[in-house]
Amino acid sequence: MKKQWLLFVVLTLLLTVFVSGCGVKEKDPLQGKMKVGIMLSDVGLGDQSFSDAAFSGLMKARDQLGVVVDYRELKDTKTYEQGFTELVEAKNDLIVGLGFMVQEDLEKVAKKHPKQQFLLVDSVSDLDNITSITFKEDEGSYLTGVIAALVTKTNIVGFVGGDDVPVIRKFASGFEQGAKSVKPDIKVLTKYAGNFGDDKLGANIAKEMISNKSDVLYAAAGFTGVGVLKEAERSKVHAIGVDSDQYYFAEKAVVTSMMKNIDVALYEVIKDLTKNKKQSSEHIELGLKENGVGLAPIRTISLPTEDRNKLEMAKTKLSNGEITLTNN
Repeated sequence: MKKQWLLFVVLTLLLTVFVSGCGVKEKDPLQGKMKVGIMLSDVGLGDQSFSDAAFSGLMKARDQLGVVVDYRELKDTKTYEQGFTELVEAKNDLIVGLGFMVQEDLEKVAKKHPKQQFLLVDSVSDLDNITSITFKEDEGSYLTGVIAALVTKTNIVGFVGGDDVPVIRKFASGFEQGAKSVKPDIKVLTKYAGNFGDDKLGANIAKEMISNKSDVLYAAAGFTGVGVLKEAERSKVHAIGVDSDQYYFAEKAVVTSMMKNIDVALYEVIKDLTKNKKQSSEHIELGLKENGVGLAPIRTISLPTEDRNKLEMAKTKLSNGEITLTNN
């Protein structure tokens, strides 16, 4: 009897192992969920600016829409092309290329995979399987220029760009036009760092501008710009952040930040795609009117009523097209 019982137990255990290990497969928890992959811009996560803002939009899509998020950074893939290729091989439904610098490699991969859906941020592609999103950075920067002109005591302000490329020149141009709309004789110092990831370089450029009597600094330079903000705080002058609300990096200096709502844009595109399953190859351009750009709360200063009215008037005129901006 004992032998029979032992045999029964052994057979039962063997059958359980067979069924659980070979016969029955557990349901894949990711099955049926939309997958979104992103190739981040050169600095990647931790830039406290552009990449971090974009990634927060993806995290919102993950939490609220249930999408699965995958990402690559240049430090791991060595080339953007390799990163995009890996994201295609991972079978992402949508692949995002973040920044103008990724366009060439993204288009190489997009041509090889014509059925794959791609999204390019900050530049425009003509390929049928790429949707392009750009922002009217000049509109948001115009408002920062207005604030800089209202705040400056020396009548000299400074702009620091990450690189001398069209999208960054839009920041510079809008800033200067906004400042001169308030004070036509204001002097705007402009310097391009040639690097988006060097906070020490940003600090050195800021020191140079401050030594030349600039008392308001606006930086559109990623992590390099963070160095500008912190040096402004050390030198007790005003600063303006970019892309996200950067007040917390230099709380005694940052008056406001030019919000480039990449997080909102990415979330809305993904939300639409979860409903329609297919994106169109269009160019989406977002400005003040579309809530693509704007200003963070004004802190560290108190604008008189007259100055607040000037700022609000500028917002209204930009939104309804009464102010036309020119870019080099």
